[in-house]
Amino acid sequence: MKLSFKRAEYAALTGLVVSLVFFFITLLLGNWSGSFVLLAVAWQILGGVAIWLVLTIQFHQRSLAEQEKLDMAQLAQGRDTTTIFKTQDEQSGLFAVAQGRLALFEKWFLPIFAAIIGLYEFGIGAFLFKVCRPDADILINQPLINAGFMAGIAFVCFLISRYAIGMSVEIEWRPLRAGGSYLLAAAILCFLSAVALTFAQFKYLVILKILAWVVPILLGLLGIETIFNLIMDIYRPRLKGQYSRAAFESRLLGLIGEPGGILHTATSAIDYQFGFKVSQTWFFKLLERAIVPLILFSMITLYLFSCIVIVEPDEQGIVERFGRPMIEQRLEPGIHVKWPWPIDIAYKYPINRILQVNVGFVPDEEDSRKPLLWNTAHFKKEYDLLTATRSASGSGEGAVPVSIIRAAIPVQYRVKDLAAFLYKHTDSERMLEAICYREVVQFVASATIETETDEMAGGGSASILGAGRAQAAQDLMSRIQKRADEDGLGVEIVFLGLQGFHPPPTVADDYENVIGAVQKKQAQILGAMAERNKSLTTLAGSVEKADSLYDLARQYQSIKETGDAAAIDKAGKDLDAAFGKAQGDIFATLRQAKSDAFEKSTVARADSERFVGQLKAYRASKTIYKNELKLSMLEEALEPIRKFVVAVDPTDAEVVIIDLQEKLTPSLYDITGVEGQKK
Repeated sequence: MKLSFKRAEYAALTGLVVSLVFFFITLLLGNWSGSFVLLAVAWQILGGVAIWLVLTIQFHQRSLAEQEKLDMAQLAQGRDTTTIFKTQDEQSGLFAVAQGRLALFEKWFLPIFAAIIGLYEFGIGAFLFKVCRPDADILINQPLINAGFMAGIAFVCFLISRYAIGMSVEIEWRPLRAGGSYLLAAAILCFLSAVALTFAQFKYLVILKILAWVVPILLGLLGIETIFNLIMDIYRPRLKGQYSRAAFESRLLGLIGEPGGILHTATSAIDYQFGFKVSQTWFFKLLERAIVPLILFSMITLYLFSCIVIVEPDEQGIVERFGRPMIEQRLEPGIHVKWPWPIDIAYKYPINRILQVNVGFVPDEEDSRKPLLWNTAHFKKEYDLLTATRSASGSGEGAVPVSIIRAAIPVQYRVKDLAAFLYKHTDSERMLEAICYREVVQFVASATIETETDEMAGGGSASILGAGRAQAAQDLMSRIQKRADEDGLGVEIVFLGLQGFHPPPTVADDYENVIGAVQKKQAQILGAMAERNKSLTTLAGSVEKADSLYDLARQYQSIKETGDAAAIDKAGKDLDAAFGKAQGDIFATLRQAKSDAFEKSTVARADSERFVGQLKAYRASKTIYKNELKLSMLEEALEPIRKFVVAVDPTDAEVVIIDLQEKLTPSLYDITGVEGQKK
């Protein structure tokens, strides 16, 4: 019995109207509730509207063609003869207008509609994937009401889809499978959305977040499949009288609508390859009967695997039961057993691993080691910070004493309290990053960039570009740790580095000039201090002793102005005692002065004693004393001159001849012995 296409047309029209109504309802629910998942499902249902529209037009054309064939058959029976001008086939061709439109529609318009549907599915899937916002479903307006509506939509869609798929068993109504499979997928998505919204009422949002990604990915896959089927249909031969699937009839959704179809297809392929009816063997019959239990057993086994949790050595886990954390039951490293998903969900976190927050910069994706030069950028992004300076940087009126500096500060931490880290704040990592940025900005704003030390700069905070960086790192780490403890983050700051302070690259040369001048000034100050220390050390033995002597001398001068003799005497003795204990040049000068004083006093005493002795000798014999002095004077004055002493009587007339020539050969009387004795 030949089936009527009118019934299929009514079924397609029903699917079109229902899909269009459910699209608007789901779209309104998504906008009212603020759920991204409902909006995504609405656009998926709209794709079914296009498919049902094409099927309605196709079955309408088939109904017209069928009615046309009946009319032409009755016309042919009413005429016994044909005209002499046209044969019966020519008359049939003239009256077969609806059949021609049907052939034109199925040959050209169906592929065009398939391309439009495929591009829509892929485009809307890519768009939804790009703007996917799973976090938008955190605050949903009336999730239970929305869940009720989605459950009703899922029920109606399921009934119509099963009715259409059941009709597609007949070869004349086979195109209904495309719309039925697509509507069945919409029913499943609506049902899952209802379940997810029900769980969202109890603050369990995992299913919603998963669906937010599943729907765009499914639409994208359907679009790719439709385009692929369209390309393959171009090269696939078409046999007359054989059903040709439309490109928008998804094989993927057909597995859901007709699970046994894939088994029949695999059976036919195996029979063709082996050349005999493999599907009729006992093993294949057993496999055919056991395939569903095997699949169910595999799915149940995989589901039960969610009861096992493996915690790595550097991790710790917490189990949530129906969304409530079981804080007392910590999962230490090892294998643990829990209730299956979604009753229990385990969250693991590497508490023994050192994690890092990058403050002031965004690192490059490629870890390339670059030299840290002031005139080049070091990272992908660097942020400017305001810091204090000792003088206004601008020459105009009202210029403030601040400078711009950049910093690359890695802050390393580890989690010490997993419960506090996971549940006291929505995003503890971002909270810690915000604390680090706040403390860094406050600290840098109160610091200075000059490289002078506190002693030379007259006090104040140490420089973050100079010697104060190490202490600044400790202070900043303490401030961040204190703030994190106050907010209950449950983290421990283990390291903070300040090695990345530098000016912006555009002003690096000016910074270098300023820093160079400051360093020259500092070098001169340090040189003067070194020379001062050297002079005081050379003078008094040490700087402290020199300062002590200076203080005593100043006190002595102050006491002298008072006129108090006793105090002056005591201060003088103290000053003399201090100078006596001094070292260095003062010690050498005092010792030399004492030595010279002792020498002069001793020589003067000896001279006075010698004069007293000379006076006594003179008084005893004036002539002898004078002659002795004359001889002593002559002896000292004529010491380097050869002298001949001749003793004669002044009254004697004897002539004395003196031979002043040097004797070449001495006489025997002049030769002395070994020890100067004459032989």
